Amino acid sequence: MMTRKTFAASLATLLLLTAAVLPLQARAEDDDGDILSEARILRDPAIPVLGNADGDITIVEYFDYQCPYCRKISPELAKVVRDDGHVRLIFKDWPIFGGPSIYAARMTLAAKYQDKFAEAHEALISLKEKLSEANADAALSAAGIDLARAKADLAAKGSEIDAILARNHEQAMGLGFQGTPAFIIGRFRVPGAPNAQAFKQAIADARKAARK
Repeated sequence: MMTRKTFAASLATLLLLTAAVLPLQARAEDDDGDILSEARILRDPAIPVLGNADGDITIVEYFDYQCPYCRKISPELAKVVRDDGHVRLIFKDWPIFGGPSIYAARMTLAAKYQDKFAEAHEALISLKEKLSEANADAALSAAGIDLARAKADLAAKGSEIDAILARNHEQAMGLGFQGTPAFIIGRFRVPGAPNAQAFKQAIADARKAARK
């Protein structure tokens, strides 16, 4: 993580992480207008769902396209979700590293209007070089995103997109996260960058907790 020590992926550390139960349990029935309600965190209709939309466990990642740890764990997370087959995956842009991150987040969200959110996200999270508006555009174009349409959608829907980013920021701060990446897995807070085994264990723990 960029602004705090990365959490180790050992089981002992994982147990410490998964002990951080979300306020979701107490607020699950709260009004959807509550920024920290289960509905707003796990089921925000403005943010596309990847993985299995009907899955029994939701993973939410608060991330930044310039965060090296977010980039590093992306392939492992994708494989865990794919292999499991029953996980809803939600990426919540939290662009805390400045202008290029904000631009990338806004363009990726604009790509959802052409049903290309997943492609846009993968293109930008996979970048190896330092993020800029120019190489973000190049990566998006190479991934099949219609840049002209994305920018037109951004102009037309900019206030809605900015509201999503503001909501993501408020949630991340309200949940006590201090940097990226940070995860919600089921009803557990998991700051830091887990490895594949830690993701699998956290998913199993979340399923066990949901059955209680």
